[in-house]
Amino acid sequence: MTQHSPGGLMIILGTFIVAMVLSQIPLPVILEWWRPEFVALSVIYWIMALPQRFGVGSAWLVGLMLDVLKGSVLGINAISLTIIAFLTLQMHKKMRMYPLWQQAIVVFLLVVVNQFIFYWFQALAGTSALGFTFLIPAVVSAVLWPWVFVMLRSIRRTFKIS
Repeated sequence: MTQHSPGGLMIILGTFIVAMVLSQIPLPVILEWWRPEFVALSVIYWIMALPQRFGVGSAWLVGLMLDVLKGSVLGINAISLTIIAFLTLQMHKKMRMYPLWQQAIVVFLLVVVNQFIFYWFQALAGTSALGFTFLIPAVVSAVLWPWVFVMLRSIRRTFKIS
């Protein structure tokens, strides 16, 4: 059995705090739909990199924290991130073998699922997006995935998180 360094958990938590801060930075109204899903990207990365350490339950907790931070209906982000985590966990071994551009395509599809679930629940709650503009963050997230992947991988290797 491998020993997990206690500092590794703090680094992982720190990456989620940074992702949540990035998801809340005020943007001009015209750029609001172009904000990438930083928290979803972090969930996808950590499940791909450390599925034995970060799983569906952890994604649910991160989603609850995001719900509280955003002030959205409690559980919407938790459910969508949990489903994304489950799907990523099912194919993490294959995703590791893909080059970054193919990973970006899979990330695009995962974030699309995330967005559909989130906005479907929002529509049930009485608020919804106009048209398909809510899919723009999936495109931006896929474009940013190679940089997010390389950055989080370098953090994981620097701090020897396993």
